[in-house]
Amino acid sequence: MYIGEVAKKTGLSIKAIRLYEERGLITLPPRKGRYRYYNASHVEILNLIKEAKSLGSTLSQLEAVIVYDNGEVDWPKIETFLIKLKCQLTQQTEILKERIGRVDACLSAINSCPTMLDSTPKGRE
Repeated sequence: MYIGEVAKKTGLSIKAIRLYEERGLITLPPRKGRYRYYNASHVEILNLIKEAKSLGSTLSQLEAVIVYDNGEVDWPKIETFLIKLKCQLTQQTEILKERIGRVDACLSAINSCPTMLDSTPKGRE
């Protein structure tokens, strides 16, 4: 498939796809005449890149992870990266839960304050 179709399938811009080629995140597709011709594995990697970026990964991080051996992606390396990313996100979730608990404690303290009991705060009417 040509780059326009890949862009539609992945939701990436043509410019982004070309950038990922330049940075070595996807292999250069073979040419059909004057045009590059992409296959399903290109789409698969591009979707992975898009998803990883949406989870906070940078292109520099992905460059270290998405490596090729004789034109084939090193999937075990990507799997290890994704497991580490999941751990990081889990830790961030725990930190956010703890912070939400602290905010709730502050709200509880405010709501039990004697001066708060005498007046209705704005927005709670």
